[in-house]
Order: sequence, then C-alpha cells, then structure tokens
Amino acid sequence: MGRLVSLLLFLCAATGLDGKSFDVTTTTPSPKVKENEGVDMTCSYGADFGADARIEWIFEDSKGSESYVMFDKKITEPYADRVSIYSTTNLRFSKVTSKDNGVYYCGVSSASSPTKKARVVLTVLVPPSVPTCGIPQTVTTNTRATLTCHDPNGSPPPTYSWYKGTTLLPADPSTNVAFKNATYKLDTKTGMLVFPSVTKMDTGEYYCEVSNEAGPSQRCKSVKMEVRDINTGGIVAGVIFGFLLLGLLIFGLWFANKKGYLPLKTESNKQSSAAYRPPSLYGGGGGEEDDGDFKQKSSFVV
Repeated sequence: MGRLVSLLLFLCAATGLDGKSFDVTTTTPSPKVKENEGVDMTCSYGADFGADARIEWIFEDSKGSESYVMFDKKITEPYADRVSIYSTTNLRFSKVTSKDNGVYYCGVSSASSPTKKARVVLTVLVPPSVPTCGIPQTVTTNTRATLTCHDPNGSPPPTYSWYKGTTLLPADPSTNVAFKNATYKLDTKTGMLVFPSVTKMDTGEYYCEVSNEAGPSQRCKSVKMEVRDINTGGIVAGVIFGFLLLGLLIFGLWFANKKGYLPLKTESNKQSSAAYRPPSLYGGGGGEEDDGDFKQKSSFVV
C-alpha cells in the first residue's frame, strides 16, 4: 500500500496534479515590428515559483550565439539605452534594428523549480534593397553557368525570383509545360540560378527580383548572357601560327650561324684566355722590362 501511495505522489508531481504550477508563458510569442519602432515582450509565471523567483531574458541570434538582455533584474549594457523593464518581468524596446532579429527566452527559476522558459520570436521588418547580381556575359556551350543574387538587408529574408526577358522563371521548371525541357536549378532562398550545361537557347537578358512582406520588391539591372560555341577553327589556327613562328625562329638561328653572323666559341675563348701582366717594378712593361734587366746586369759587370 505504501509503495502505491508513493507512486501516486510521484505521478502527481510529474503531471502537475499536486496543485503546483511552474509554467512560464508569454502573450507575445511572435511580434513583428518595423525597423526603428518599439515593441513589447511579455513574460509571466506561476506563483508556485515563490518569492525568490529569478527572471532572466536571453537573446539568441540566427547563428545560435546567445547573450543576456536582462540579468539579475537589470538590463545589460548593450541594451541599456533602448530597453527597459516594466511589471517586473516584461521588456520594452523603444526601437529595434535588424540586429535584433532572433529568438528571445524568458527564463524563470527558483529553489523549488529548475529553469522554465517562454519563447518569443522577434521579426524586424526591413524592406528589400536593390540586390547585387552576378551574371556572366559570355558562356561556352555545354559548360556550367551560375547566376547569383543577394540582398543583405531585407528582413525577413527575402524570396528571390529570376526573369529571362519579361518571363518569370518558375522555381521548378518541371511543373510548367513551357519549361519542361529546361534543366536549370533555382534556389528561391539563396538567389542562385544554375545551368548545369548551357545551350544557345539559354542566351538572353536576365535579372533578379527580391521581395518580402516589409516593403516593395527590388530588382537588379538586366544583363545579357550570350552562349557561344567553342571556336575550334580559331584554336587550330592559333596552334599552326605558333608552330610557324617557332620554325622561323629555328631557321633564322641556323642561317645566321651558317653565315657566320653569330660569334664563334673559339674566338671568345681566345680573347678570354689573354692574361693580364702587371708592369715591371722598374718602369715599362713587356720587352722594356727585359731591357731594363739587361742594362742592370751590364752595369754590374763593369
């Protein structure tokens, strides 16, 4: 009987049937606000956390990095000039920026309960800007061609669309009869348009358009992409011309050598073999030195 009572008490505690509530909730789970405007984030918790309840607000950005917004009942330094606390647990932003996009957690804990959290996802609305597009102007047939498009400012992240002339390219060409033979791949989230193997049919004017719920769509300037065949004749002609130049160079060297226009190695060796002889200590050089020696010997004999 005692074991049964213990089991029931455990089940009651696990399911909250013991009368205690450790819930943490919010009335603003997914606020959306324009850049430079204000927004409130609410947080409430059950009385069973007790008078020693500890409340913290943590921000998590798109890269998963976390930082405190409120710690030990105070707003942290990065937010101090534009965030305040009201009603003990709630946050009020006087204005937001695109860097505030992300997830906020209101965490409550006490001696009688581990930390419980409420989740708030804030979306800062920023209209799209004119995207930066990368469109090759010349591509060789049967090669890969990649067209890029990027808008770093739009929030929420914009959707990317590509046009050929005035025709919108469907994200999935297989769903459109007019594009059933198309082989391109379009990513509407990254803005990348890839042709695995281009043909002359892919020649045309291309531009990208970005859009989100924050404002009007923006597009980049259209650029013509021209698909050309490999110029085989030009390549062959270039190779032949190179061989002709090489042949003329070899013939020129041979002819100059035959006619004696080039210096002979033997002559250069003879010139370099001539040794330098210092002048005699008695003045003069060469034969004069021998005469000087002879005169000195004659004088000695006398």
